[in-house]
Amino acid sequence: MKRFFKLLTVILLAGLGLAPVAQAEDKPFADETVKLGLVAGPSQDVWEVVIKNAKKEGINIEEVVFTDYNQPNAALQNGEIDLNAFQHVAFLEDWNDANKGDLEVAGYTFVSPMGAYSEKIDSLDDLEDGATIAIPNDPTNGGRAILALEIAGLIKVDEDAGALATPSDVIDNPKNIKFVEIDAAQLPQSLPDVDAAFINTNFLIDADMTLEEAIFIDADEPEKLNEAYRNVIAVKEENKDSELLLHIVELYQTDEVAQKLFETTKGGDRPVWEGAPVITE
Repeated sequence: MKRFFKLLTVILLAGLGLAPVAQAEDKPFADETVKLGLVAGPSQDVWEVVIKNAKKEGINIEEVVFTDYNQPNAALQNGEIDLNAFQHVAFLEDWNDANKGDLEVAGYTFVSPMGAYSEKIDSLDDLEDGATIAIPNDPTNGGRAILALEIAGLIKVDEDAGALATPSDVIDNPKNIKFVEIDAAQLPQSLPDVDAAFINTNFLIDADMTLEEAIFIDADEPEKLNEAYRNVIAVKEENKDSELLLHIVELYQTDEVAQKLFETTKGGDRPVWEGAPVITE
């Protein structure tokens, strides 16, 4: 009988155009606005899924799009945005150290393979003595490119260098490879002038290139890939326990987003949060 009256109450409220309390509790963050920092590129398409699903819950995610890697962390630290999603762990830690920042990982997103590309050779094994290789000029992605060459067996790097290896940390270079450090966004345009270049996936897509064109991919040997290269959603330390921001992380870490990630990057970026699906088609 009590159950009958409870059901009758819900029906009457609906008839009057009033939502029962339980429905309101399904949208605890209704009317909240979150400012999200992104770097221009394919990640915007992936985040559209999150924005759509957040909107269903009454949450407005406002995108703030930056054109390079140097701005989003400063904006987050200064409180101009609430969270950002563009970097891996190594980049975040390096930025904190260099800027006395207190940004933290709120959740993992994906790992983006770094590949070597060339218009002159079909394999890194074909590099001649004194060959020139272009790498990103930021410490973490440049370091990753150098460590990728070590994975490929072309050089040896000082173990103490860690994820932030630089050309000066190369302790064995039998082919006398020369390194040219270039802004990450300009690496695709550098290909005619170098023997090979290491290009981040997001800039690869912007240049109408695909991962299939790579002559080497570091993530093909994941057991050798440093975990510092997992991409993250970052927040300020004071907001690390924010239920709203952690809910945005939950909205990202879904099968729907994993599928969109696969489609947008043509299978390049791979989700790395706990329980993430493995998508092959």
